[in-house]
Amino acid sequence: MNEKYDSIRPYNDAETIQAISRIIKAPELDSISDFLYGPGQAERLRKALAGISNVHQFQASVMAGAIKTILGKTSSGLSIEGVDALRDGRKHVFLSNHRDIILDPAIIQLVLFDSDMPTTEIAVGDNLISNSFIEDIFRSNRMIKVARGGTPRQRYMSSALLSSYMRECITTGRCSVWIAQRNGRSKDGHDHTEQGLMKMFEMSGNGDFIKDFGDLSILPTAVSYQYEPCDFLKAREVYISRREHYVKKPGEDTMSILTGVTQFKGHIALHFCEPVTDKELERCAMYEKNERFTALTEVIDSKIYANYRLWDTNYIAYDIQNGNESSSANYTPQARAEFLERMKEGLSAIVEKDPDIDMDELSEIFLSIYANPVHSAHAHQAGDTGRSCPA
Repeated sequence: MNEKYDSIRPYNDAETIQAISRIIKAPELDSISDFLYGPGQAERLRKALAGISNVHQFQASVMAGAIKTILGKTSSGLSIEGVDALRDGRKHVFLSNHRDIILDPAIIQLVLFDSDMPTTEIAVGDNLISNSFIEDIFRSNRMIKVARGGTPRQRYMSSALLSSYMRECITTGRCSVWIAQRNGRSKDGHDHTEQGLMKMFEMSGNGDFIKDFGDLSILPTAVSYQYEPCDFLKAREVYISRREHYVKKPGEDTMSILTGVTQFKGHIALHFCEPVTDKELERCAMYEKNERFTALTEVIDSKIYANYRLWDTNYIAYDIQNGNESSSANYTPQARAEFLERMKEGLSAIVEKDPDIDMDELSEIFLSIYANPVHSAHAHQAGDTGRSCPA
């Protein structure tokens, strides 16, 4: 691997061994061990880590088991569809909707591991790396470090480096790469692929739109949770963002990571969609340059919407929002009552800490997080993209 990628690439085997020696000594490991394995198991975990000699062993002996434990403790089960789409022998850009910082890519890695397929590298913003302990865990787990800050020139150079790195991973057949469809998680329940991501991909191409994107073999991936990770935190952030620029407090990203991991998520669904085809790229290429990227994001979003699993919570919120029971065939009265009680308790806790927050508006925001996927599904079914084919 070219040395120019050293600042962003995952740790190699030798670096992982060094990182694990630091992880073993970190006091943070005790609380993680308590959650995963119960009190008093930290030394057992440290001994297991001490026997790790490479990245694959770290994923197989530690991370796979940890993710399974998290899902066992905080979910009602995981359903998986579309795995056969991955058995084409190609490497892909796994382009996923983004609901949880850690679990979205972690679940995909677990499914690949359990299906005897190579795991991907994972593109993660460096804003989430709050300390060396988290960086050691992430980069030992095949994380690509994505620079988020800096001057416009620095951000441009960072995007060019990431684009080149990802393309090299895919086209050389070294590995697939996971990246979220947007910078940051969806806070409002809408899953839209950012056009800027397509422009980033193009930075490392040769100017042939169809070939450049065909070489990346973009594979849209849909993940959905019955109970949205960090739903109350997201509702509060959206509320504040309507009034002022939202500035995260120190440690807030770490808190979101921990909340997303430990919060009960109910049922989870993961669907690997069919990769973007050359024929779809040819249709996108008929547009003018900037419109091509918009058309391509619509192709990706359409695949995600078509395969996003809607849960009873989504239909409940949709009906409450609309003041009717038009979707009541998709949930029970008991489930609706439980959803409302959970919403009342969680939002009341927010208002109790900040009495200036308007409960009605906060409730509307919270309901939208769950109802908007239903709106998106209806728009997709109606073919409403707001776009017509070029002449």
